[in-house]
Amino acid sequence: MSRRTTSVRRSVPALMSWSFVDSPSLWEIPSMLGTNSMIDGATSFMLTESWPAMVIMVWWLSPSSSATRAASSTPAAGNGVGEQRARQGVPLDALLQAARVDFRVVWAALVRRAGDEGRAQLVNSAYYVWEVVEHHVTGIMTAYQRTVLEMGRRTEDERRLWFSRLLDSGGRNPTVVQDAARALGFQVSGHFLCAVTPGGGEASLRGVANALRNLGAPLQQQAVASDMVLVVQLSPRLTREAVLAQLQGTPCGVSSEVTGLTEVPRAVTLATATARVLPPDAGEPQRLEDSWLDVLVHRAGDLGRDLAADVFGGLHAGAPPAEVDRLLETVQTHLSGSGSVADTAAALYCHRNTIQQRLNRFAELTGRDPRRPEDAALVVLALSANRLALM
Repeated sequence: MSRRTTSVRRSVPALMSWSFVDSPSLWEIPSMLGTNSMIDGATSFMLTESWPAMVIMVWWLSPSSSATRAASSTPAAGNGVGEQRARQGVPLDALLQAARVDFRVVWAALVRRAGDEGRAQLVNSAYYVWEVVEHHVTGIMTAYQRTVLEMGRRTEDERRLWFSRLLDSGGRNPTVVQDAARALGFQVSGHFLCAVTPGGGEASLRGVANALRNLGAPLQQQAVASDMVLVVQLSPRLTREAVLAQLQGTPCGVSSEVTGLTEVPRAVTLATATARVLPPDAGEPQRLEDSWLDVLVHRAGDLGRDLAADVFGGLHAGAPPAEVDRLLETVQTHLSGSGSVADTAAALYCHRNTIQQRLNRFAELTGRDPRRPEDAALVVLALSANRLALM
């Protein structure tokens, strides 16, 4: 028998008989503690919260318990208490305080019952008893933290599952939409904004998600294929502009604001399409409304490339490369501006007659006059396809 066990057990006879300690009446200790001033209403509640911990302390003192049993029982009980209270949502600080207060209450009662001689021996053994106490409290804390971590993982797994189901359903299954709303903490009729960053930009979007989460925004951040998706529920306090401000410095595609959780899958699709046409040197969010032409051409695939070849075929065949570049620059500036020849001349630092000559030359080589609305629409799409092909 170890010195610790022998020392503690010598103090037990002064406290109570062995038959009492080892008997079921041990569970009657709360009623035997009386109305000591230490036991007010809050303490009584805490006493019942960690009562198993006190059983361990007294049981550890009994002669029928070995050091091995004490060492094995203490963490096991602590694990059970920690796991149970974590699942019940009891704050960790309150739980640990309750455990320690319970031990102090029982210790005080045992000291009162020990008598003068037994009290001195008990106090001399206090160090070993409190070792068991701290061992037990550590077991509670470890089990609590492990359970919270496991619960968090399961909750996050459940959120990812329902978000994937929502996307897979396209928002067309009312049951899936309702269940996804509950799992994700979204309102079915809420307003949402979606941002998507291509692979490699996860870190910056994760930082935005953390900042929005700190503002109390309901959101879901999740990898979808090779992209990182962020869906945020808007509110009067968290507007689209506020989210865009948080996204500054993050290259991503941003959908239009949509109403209803049923529209979120489509918003994710459009934000992803916008992310696909980000310039290689993009450093800021790109909104869908500013990218429709590029999105349409990109989604058109080979048709966009065929259009560019059809519109610009005569240009490349009939003019040297230097002239082709000059004509394309002029047309691009003209169509991306106001459409005024004077404004185009000012932007390129040319005489307006020079601009007219270049536009005429472009129409001659391609058969498309960018000053005519119908031709201008085709040329704009062809220019977009040309630019995307070079990315």
